[in-house]
Amino acid sequence: MSQTIKYLLSEHPNIVNFRWNTTHLWGSTWYFLFTAIPAYIAAASALHLILTLFRRHDRPVSLGPIPAVHSLVMALIYAVIFTGILVSSVAEIRDTRWLWRRTKTTPFQWLLCFPPGTRPSGRVFFWSYVFYLSRFLHLLRTFFTILLHRRLTFFHLFNQSILIFMSFLWLQYSQSFQVLAILSTTLLYSIVYAYRFWTGIGLPGACFPFVVNCQVVLLVYNLVCHVGVLSLHILKGGGCNGIGAWLCNSVLNGAILLLFLKFYVENQSVSCSLKKTRKVLSMVILVV
Repeated sequence: MSQTIKYLLSEHPNIVNFRWNTTHLWGSTWYFLFTAIPAYIAAASALHLILTLFRRHDRPVSLGPIPAVHSLVMALIYAVIFTGILVSSVAEIRDTRWLWRRTKTTPFQWLLCFPPGTRPSGRVFFWSYVFYLSRFLHLLRTFFTILLHRRLTFFHLFNQSILIFMSFLWLQYSQSFQVLAILSTTLLYSIVYAYRFWTGIGLPGACFPFVVNCQVVLLVYNLVCHVGVLSLHILKGGGCNGIGAWLCNSVLNGAILLLFLKFYVENQSVSCSLKKTRKVLSMVILVV
């Protein structure tokens, strides 16, 4: 069984021979990217406006089990991506480690800093592409939020749009750091969506803002990893691949972090762990 799973996740010919191609892969062109993101923003804004104008009360639209099913599906998808890129990373390290002896690169350094000249092909980039596609399924949460809670914020639209854009840059420029970013994001998202499914079917939730705290942990982790990439790029001979895209990624991550902190402060609710929440927030501010 383990060998079968390993084959399906890292040794299948479609995974090993994957190549990021702007002519044959869905969603791989700049035109698609700059069409899809505005279309998402326009659709979400239009739905929110329609519900605001034509409904006099704030009663949510009944979606039945759809949000819970979506959460379960997303939890499984992210769990598969996490397992796939973890197994594929181990396989890539095993197959290419002999090439690193000249530059004295360690596996951990490779996870943070791809060698110059790295092409977007092979196992790791296959799962990076799958992760990029999963971002579009993730967008359905926006419409569920609008229909159920009548809420739509600039931060939410900006955050979701930028995450798609950054995932595209990872593939387009073979950007360093993406392996660790995908591992951490898919692990945390699989937990978050499993929690949403748990609460979506009526089971009791945590007595503290679980999802928000997970997002804080992810943002702080990404910040620390970005510092590691910059250090390796400066100290390591030859630098890291895709550093221009990484710089753009870092600026966008910084903007998301600042907006998130503003949103977090304005919208934190009183709960049984309010003191703990404020302590976490203080730690994040200190790190920034």
